[in-house]
Amino acid sequence: MAGATRRVGAETSQTRELILKSTEKLIREEGYAALSTRRVAARAGLKPSLVHYYFPTTDDLLLEVSRRGAAESDRMIEEALASDQPMKALWTFFVDTSRTASALEFMAMANHRESLREQMAEHSRMMRRRQVEIIREMLGDRLAEHDGLEPEALSLMLAGIGRAIVMEHNLGVSDGHEAARAYVERWLDRLLPKNAD
Repeated sequence: MAGATRRVGAETSQTRELILKSTEKLIREEGYAALSTRRVAARAGLKPSLVHYYFPTTDDLLLEVSRRGAAESDRMIEEALASDQPMKALWTFFVDTSRTASALEFMAMANHRESLREQMAEHSRMMRRRQVEIIREMLGDRLAEHDGLEPEALSLMLAGIGRAIVMEHNLGVSDGHEAARAYVERWLDRLLPKNAD
């Protein structure tokens, strides 16, 4: 199976958890270019051989860190979709800058590591399908009244605008962000049925 992580040590091991948390922190604070099993081991206070015991290759380690991040995103998206105002909560998720640094580092890593790219792409496709399902269920024919807008297009537009805001925020650029947010929020207010407000 593409993107499957090879595990050697016990999945519930405290040492394994320490390695994963140390890797996440290293990526967040110093970027993926600083990542090596030696650096992870030093950050965790372990010998490099112990990191390799749990994760035989760096790709194995990165795939598991990516999987954990994806699971957290899934949890947040499902929470948004289950809220009283799922479309607005989904939009709030898309423009949340709290995960910016890690997300950008993983996007950069995916350009250089095929197994990571495959796992991230499959996760993105799965989440897009889930979002489209909820949009279709919630808005139905109302979307067609807006120049034939399809649920897939709406999902991509919200994610794309949100991603642009998040990426620029990380660069320290905010020009147009408030106006874009306000426009999307007004547009969602017009699009959503009155009982969804």
